[in-house]
Amino acid sequence: MALEGSKIVVTGVTGQVAEPVAKLLARDNEVYGAARFNDDESRARLEAAGVNCVKIDLAAGDVAALPADADYVVNFAVAKSGDWGADLDGNAGGVLWLMDHLRGARAFLHCSSTAVYQPNGHRTFKESDALGDNHRVWSFLETYSICKIAAEGAARWGAAKYQLPTTIARLSVPYGENGGWPAIHLEMMIAGAPVQVHSDTPSVYHPIHEEDIVASLPKLLAAASTPATVVNWGGSEAVSIEEWCAYLGELTGLQPEFEETDQTISSVALDVTRMHEIIGTTDVHWKDGMRRMVEKFHPELLKN
Repeated sequence: MALEGSKIVVTGVTGQVAEPVAKLLARDNEVYGAARFNDDESRARLEAAGVNCVKIDLAAGDVAALPADADYVVNFAVAKSGDWGADLDGNAGGVLWLMDHLRGARAFLHCSSTAVYQPNGHRTFKESDALGDNHRVWSFLETYSICKIAAEGAARWGAAKYQLPTTIARLSVPYGENGGWPAIHLEMMIAGAPVQVHSDTPSVYHPIHEEDIVASLPKLLAAASTPATVVNWGGSEAVSIEEWCAYLGELTGLQPEFEETDQTISSVALDVTRMHEIIGTTDVHWKDGMRRMVEKFHPELLKN
């Protein structure tokens, strides 16, 4: 399935992942980017790329300005204020407001997170594994995992209620020319600050470049079903924080310093069997993606 000539709603469009997605989709589609738009600069960037910007408030159910005849919905919106009521309303309630208003879409893609998995050492997580409060260890993301689980429940209900084909994709570590967790680690290395890793080392994830995120959208939407399809979503390669920071050090000459602690999230390695069945393998090798990230943010640091 090719995403061309379609009317597509992308929510959370001012976020790290959704902004480049919306810009790339807008090249061949009529894209409506939805957010609260508290930042005029981000709105200007999106409009310059051909994205139709629509102000919404998911917690309040204010979504009427979105085109009800959209072909596809890609929901990247997330509320993580730390206020339980606001975050439940914005995440779980927001999904239901969207699905109710856009029930006529061909497919609905809800971006969840691998933060929904119950920590379990170095287990390689399948989609059927136990869910739990993965991110509670971080006080600044106290509501995150529970609200992501609640939003998945809302998406499952909406898919059944409206017979709206839905895919719930559990995203690992997105990164690229628009930032991400590895980019934060690079800034920490520049500042000489230690990078936290879990004491049960190594801390393994599946970083996925923004180009692979966009490239996988058509197949994720094609896999949408009722009941909802649930799939892990990350790069094909399992990579630890220790590995990618060491490689960033090779590229820049900076020496990463690690701080082992149990007060950070632990490894979330994924079983990508189902993902490969749905979208195939990802294309951007993590080392190539990390190099491109350094070229974007700190080209002066590249040694070769």
